[in-house]
Amino acid sequence: MSRKKERKTKGPSATGRPAGPRSRNVVHTLVVLGLLGTSAYLTVELRDKQPETAPPVESIAGASTAAGGAKPASGEQRFERLANPARTVVRGGDGGVLATFTDNARTAVLTGPSRTFAEPKFTSAKVTTDSWIRLLPQPWKEGAEKAAWFKDWYGKMASSKEPDIFAISMEYLDGAPQKKDAQGVPYTGDAHFGPLNPKGSEGADLRLEQSDFNDYLGITYTFRDGTVERPEPLRFRSIDCSGYIRTIFGYRARYPLMSKDVKGDGLPRTANGMARLSPGVPVIELGDKRPDNIDRLQPGDLVFFKVDRRTGERLDHVGMYMGLDTDGKPRFISSREEANGPTFGDKGGTARLDGSGYYAVGLRSAKRL
Repeated sequence: MSRKKERKTKGPSATGRPAGPRSRNVVHTLVVLGLLGTSAYLTVELRDKQPETAPPVESIAGASTAAGGAKPASGEQRFERLANPARTVVRGGDGGVLATFTDNARTAVLTGPSRTFAEPKFTSAKVTTDSWIRLLPQPWKEGAEKAAWFKDWYGKMASSKEPDIFAISMEYLDGAPQKKDAQGVPYTGDAHFGPLNPKGSEGADLRLEQSDFNDYLGITYTFRDGTVERPEPLRFRSIDCSGYIRTIFGYRARYPLMSKDVKGDGLPRTANGMARLSPGVPVIELGDKRPDNIDRLQPGDLVFFKVDRRTGERLDHVGMYMGLDTDGKPRFISSREEANGPTFGDKGGTARLDGSGYYAVGLRSAKRL
């Protein structure tokens, strides 16, 4: 959960990284069918180079509003318009969905090789999916399939096996191995939620919040507005719930990042800011109670929660929807205090959006970036 306010901005000055991270003594098992590949991202290059995209998919309901009646021949593709939310789907010769692009969103779901994600330390459920989550170079608009930028992007991404958002998200779970860039900065590996809280206890704010992606990396980061954030040594290798989302979507996949909770073209700092101020498409409108249904969700959507009474009207937790697990239940992934880091397991609360669990009851909205 997250009651954090924006952390006070530090002035620009050099800083060193603290000694190596404390790893949790547990082996994390991640089964990935289909290629995750090695993630050849360098932290410097991440700011300068748009990563490649591959395919994910989820069958989406909705009435067709366009596209000729005849089923395309084998090998052919056709673009079809659907509603609620307004989107374009790509269908193959057999009528199956190959990709989904939502109006005013950059998150794309492409269909690719099936993969299974498992975290047996924290849940017996697995997530088997052929959805590959990618970011479009710009928000989708009706008719964008005719644009040169899209043809170039889709031509590369439709069969790419480069790590997608799902693959990147797994690189911070319990026991995940470290990878380092050319400067020796570990940019993946077992992430903690935050340092121990001197005034906390088990089940009562045991760990501190407000650890962002640059704290995890141990680097000083300059945002586009000129704000400079220095890492706090105690927070090295730590990312809270919104810091985790900013790491995988922002620092790794290059979705723009805001330095604080302000309205703009990027991800704000906190869960509350993301829900209320970030760009994208509301797929579940923000309300003061649990939504009646979650049928519009697709893998890669951000889900927002109100689980701490002390935060007033502020939303205090954010995660990413993964789709249905092997039990047929809607599962999400997030960084949590109780699990001391990112997980889609059930420690500290079942990571499902249905039923009467801690997070299911606290669900308030969802957004497609």
